[in-house]
Amino acid sequence: MIESLVVLARFVQYAGTAMLFGAPLFYLYGLPADGPGAARTNAGTRGLIVFAGLLTAIGCGLALLAQTAMMTGALADALDAQALVMVATGTQFGTSVVTRASASLAALAVAVILRPSTNLWRASAALGAVALASFAWSGHGADGEGAAGLFKLAADILHLLAAGVWLGALAALLLLALSARRAPTAVVQALHRALEGFSGVGSLVVAALVLTGLISSWFLVGPTHILEMASTTWGAVLLAKLSVFVLMLSLAALNRFVLTPRLQRAIASLDPASALAALRKSLLLEAAAGLSVLILVSWLGTLAPPASL
Repeated sequence: MIESLVVLARFVQYAGTAMLFGAPLFYLYGLPADGPGAARTNAGTRGLIVFAGLLTAIGCGLALLAQTAMMTGALADALDAQALVMVATGTQFGTSVVTRASASLAALAVAVILRPSTNLWRASAALGAVALASFAWSGHGADGEGAAGLFKLAADILHLLAAGVWLGALAALLLLALSARRAPTAVVQALHRALEGFSGVGSLVVAALVLTGLISSWFLVGPTHILEMASTTWGAVLLAKLSVFVLMLSLAALNRFVLTPRLQRAIASLDPASALAALRKSLLLEAAAGLSVLILVSWLGTLAPPASL
């Protein structure tokens, strides 16, 4: 029960921080600041940032409860104020969660104060980056000392940020695609421009994910445990995660090389309905795959990697 709560808390936090960082960052490079359709395309941006901030804050609360229960050995003790304060202020895990919660609450305040604009998106993306990077302070990436430890920590942070860029942009694109169903042509055109704008960024993100993933795996698996990896639960979950990641890559390639050009042709013919429907379906599948990856990553973080066995 406690282990399941830990996985749930990690999943909620991962989902919230990925959107809190990646979505406003996507708005900076993917959405028009002005011009035709800008008001309509920008309308839901604040709502997504608020949702991401709330989700992160809720996940942080769950994480503190779950970690307190795990340290005390009883779920009932998770509500003990003294134990909660001890975990929040006296452990590296607590520092990470409190930092994440503070960043998410600050993002909520910024979203209330500022209207949808580049200032809101920049502030939210910066706070989201802090929240997302803070996972590395208490995870496997924080293990190790000296230059090797710093190198591993940097790779872990870069991996988290790259994943946030992809998943946050995916959430923003899906919201835009759903809102474009009965929208004017200018909004559909903005969606097409956003898809094209993300294509180049997406290639860099994939390269960063693969490179940093290999670096992290080298430290977590170790050269002497490679053959044993598949026989461990950690290795099986990692392989499942990689399989879903390949599925996400396939769907992203379909969007980039097939569905986005198809939408462009449909806009030119003034009949984008069927192209939009196909794109929405693909984005929904990619989002489902992304959530599956986060579930697997959340579970992976609770397991001992081969190098520690």
